[in-house]
Amino acid sequence: MDAIVRLDDEIGEDETLDLYRANRWSAADKPIQLIAALRGSSSLATARVDGRLVGLGNAISDGHLVVYYPHLLVHPEFHNQGIGKKIMKALIGVYDGFHQHMITADNGAVAFYRKLGFRQAGNTHPLWIYAGTDH
Repeated sequence: MDAIVRLDDEIGEDETLDLYRANRWSAADKPIQLIAALRGSSSLATARVDGRLVGLGNAISDGHLVVYYPHLLVHPEFHNQGIGKKIMKALIGVYDGFHQHMITADNGAVAFYRKLGFRQAGNTHPLWIYAGTDH
């Protein structure tokens, strides 16, 4: 089963919340804000297998210099099949040539993003004001 990645897909609330809950992301506890945030993103990439939402990623950008990729999720049943890589490549392609591509990653995700070319910039450190419990 090959996932189809699109940048022009519509997301449904239930399928999106199922994906976030399957990955145990705290954003699922704020469904109204989550759906609004994803739909209001500069870019949203989805991955579907036989019509089922199995992954998504989004980007927030100023449209000229900087892009930040806050969310990338793949349903656990579909991990290690290259879906996350396809989603990120689609999003990065939208912002080709931008001065800064930013991501915040932890644990095992760091190695994944390094394979896509992300590196720590100088002595920078991610700093948050964050009410969640999953990071």
